Amino acid sequence: MVLQGVRKPFTGVVAVFALGGLLAACGGGHAASSSALRPSTKAAHAPASAKTTSPPATEGPATFMGPDGVEARWVIEENNKPGTSAWRISGDGPATIHGFANFTAASEGQKVSLYVTTEAAHYHVSAYRIGYYGGTGGRLVWRSPEMKGVAQPACTIAAATRMVACDNWAPSITLTIGPQFVQGDYLFKLVADPGQQSYIPLTVWDPSSHATYIIQDSVLTWQGWNTWGGYDMYGGAPPGQTPTFADRAYVESFDRPYANGNGAGDFVALEYPLIYWAEEHGLNVTYWTDVTFAEHPNLLLNHKALITLGHDETWTMSERNGVIKARASGVNIVFLGATPVLRHARLQPSPLGPDREEVDYRDPQLDPIYATDPLAATGNTWAQPPDNADPSAIVGNTYLGYGLNDPMVVTDAGAWPWAGTGVTNGTELPGVLAGDYDGYDPSSEDPAGVEILAHSPVQAQQHVAGTSPYSDMTYYTWPHGGGVLSTGTIGWIPAMESCTGTLPKCPARVVQAATGNIFHLFGQGPASKTHPSVANWQKYY
Repeated sequence: MVLQGVRKPFTGVVAVFALGGLLAACGGGHAASSSALRPSTKAAHAPASAKTTSPPATEGPATFMGPDGVEARWVIEENNKPGTSAWRISGDGPATIHGFANFTAASEGQKVSLYVTTEAAHYHVSAYRIGYYGGTGGRLVWRSPEMKGVAQPACTIAAATRMVACDNWAPSITLTIGPQFVQGDYLFKLVADPGQQSYIPLTVWDPSSHATYIIQDSVLTWQGWNTWGGYDMYGGAPPGQTPTFADRAYVESFDRPYANGNGAGDFVALEYPLIYWAEEHGLNVTYWTDVTFAEHPNLLLNHKALITLGHDETWTMSERNGVIKARASGVNIVFLGATPVLRHARLQPSPLGPDREEVDYRDPQLDPIYATDPLAATGNTWAQPPDNADPSAIVGNTYLGYGLNDPMVVTDAGAWPWAGTGVTNGTELPGVLAGDYDGYDPSSEDPAGVEILAHSPVQAQQHVAGTSPYSDMTYYTWPHGGGVLSTGTIGWIPAMESCTGTLPKCPARVVQAATGNIFHLFGQGPASKTHPSVANWQKYY
């Protein structure tokens, strides 16, 4: 049984622009040295296998093995460019400017339209690529001129599905993704008089990439929790009434702003710390969204490791089939958050384009497609009939509850992810267990050879009845295929943020070092060949 119901998440006029002439100056000064791309507070940790010292940024091959994984010259050079912290939202007042893009991910040459609503007289938009950039976290790549503010009409609500859609808005700005938009994650910052600010997120992806690591933004889950207009996958209500699960939306549209994260969904809280860290270390990364993966599942075979981030619970059938195929082919998979592959959704077009509506009735028999294609019908979980496809068969652990604020307890300190971190069995990593959590359930459809790396008692706000009150960090290898590691917590990526002090107060050093071990091993190819898992789950269950 998986918990249902309402719960809080963890934490016009059209202007068409050519990019030439609208790039903003990013300021003077010299680029940071390559040493700035190495973490000043990083643990000196022993390798899972031999680690090498990275060559200087101006010498050597395009990619090479570094202390924390395969590095790429272009990432190092990109992050040596002048950065700025101006991408961050400042001020505490409620925003009166909001917007969305007609793509969740776009590639070079595509035209992207931004839909903006504001009661302010004027506004402008600045696009920032998010990375390391000497510690500032972003680089300005484009800025619009001052635009006349337009208050867009009220969004519509479909009576049958309670889908909130703003596809009745007029496009405000249209731009072409040119070479200035280097592959990566972007925040388009909307700024209106007097000082109102919000974001529109966009991933710029490269369909031809063969980067070692592909980092996946979990926009399906962002949208599942998006309450813009009063309804999301977990509940809803007319204005002034209390949201209930029965009044949830059955379909959610990407044609609307995100209500949380200042318009960025979960990006800043649950994904940005990992992206900052990966680009700080110059890792050979590329980016896409889970919608991109659903559309192009075979492209995962071009990479050595898939990295999914803080909250990645909603998956489509093509994603699930794609990751199963990739695992058997030797692609490694890292679930850095909790509850991955939990909900079964599907995509359909909106008036603004393909795959712009996310369908999840959370009850297969309510889904109209059930009558003709029951396996495609959307459910509360993949484990329920008619799919009968337990997420643990892929992840290695399973969703058990939410509402945590507990330490992670290391119980297999001799395992390779903990190498050189200084932890011992029983070491507690404070605050790493947060929000949703996963644990090993021997009654689930688990792969063979699951190795439990951390087995932590929890005090959950809600817990699945009949299961053990523990969160587990797990690892297994597929025979002759890839390795799969799941942290079992939403709190892993937030715990990577810099903090002062040492254990037991500050887990960042250990979490960052363990993440480096994971990227280093998984960047070498199929983990089954180098570090096959050693089953130990019987010790705990």
